[in-house]
Amino acid sequence: MRFLSDNTASVHPKVWEAMRAADGVDSPYDTDALSQQLDARFSEMFGRDVSVLWVATGTAANCLALSAMAQPHGGVVCHREAHIEADEAGAPGFYLHGAKLMLAEGEGAKLTPETIRAVIDPIRPDVHQVQPHAISITQASEYGRAYRADEIAAIASLARERGLGLHMDGARFANATAFLGCSAAEAAGDVDALSFGCVKNGAMNAEAIVFFDPALADTVRYRRKRAGHLQSKGRFLAAQLIAMISDDLWLENARAANAAAQAIAEQGGDRLMHPVEANEMFIRLTPRERETLRGQGYEFYDWGADAARLVASWDSDLAEARALGRRIADL
Repeated sequence: MRFLSDNTASVHPKVWEAMRAADGVDSPYDTDALSQQLDARFSEMFGRDVSVLWVATGTAANCLALSAMAQPHGGVVCHREAHIEADEAGAPGFYLHGAKLMLAEGEGAKLTPETIRAVIDPIRPDVHQVQPHAISITQASEYGRAYRADEIAAIASLARERGLGLHMDGARFANATAFLGCSAAEAAGDVDALSFGCVKNGAMNAEAIVFFDPALADTVRYRRKRAGHLQSKGRFLAAQLIAMISDDLWLENARAANAAAQAIAEQGGDRLMHPVEANEMFIRLTPRERETLRGQGYEFYDWGADAARLVASWDSDLAEARALGRRIADL
């Protein structure tokens, strides 16, 4: 009964079917028929022209997108708990050739214009200090919080005012969109690039970088190759992405994961550290309580000395989630 991470989930059968269907002779790299469909398919979903590149990991998606926005002598403003800061082993510095991550605060791991200004306003506009080049936000945030449309709009307005690029880490973009009950376009807002997560949501090894500025995509095509992410049989990645967005499978899977998370959270009461707005829960549990639950067969991550992180997946069993909620309530 795993609630460790949505990375532990199985691959959705429709994704396997799409990959099997792609298992024929076609052009290499991203010149195959499926890869050539991505721009049009995602443009339809977002209601505007976009350029889409596939990569194998979310880390590569985040860092390649940011590499087109920030020069090596610049910086990227992100939350102190952002994945690019806390969980990517310095990959942004590697892909951005030394560009600095400029850490900001914000409740629920969400940035606001005020917390961004607190970082960038004191910076002198001279060559002696690192200048901000971009902002990166996470939808849903590292604490499972969803940015509303007006929140993204306010950050985007600041980015335009200051001439900064705006990137969205959407590892759990589907879960945020499902929670908000809005369109993909509304959940993304006016960003320049979106790392559209699929692996946590039923894919095997394909993520999409969605560029709302085509010029950024043109730059990243070269950087993707240089970084070793231009796979020779790219049709298998494209097949996964198309399967995920066809018939709204990405939203169907996210709704299932969110429902399982809510089933647990309903029993959380005062133990909940953050509102549950996606498929992650952060729950206060003592070491002894954690061991009690593990003894009953549940798997999850410790989160500091007296808390745990539980993550539901698209294939989480709803009955198991409800049972876990009851067992937490009974502690």
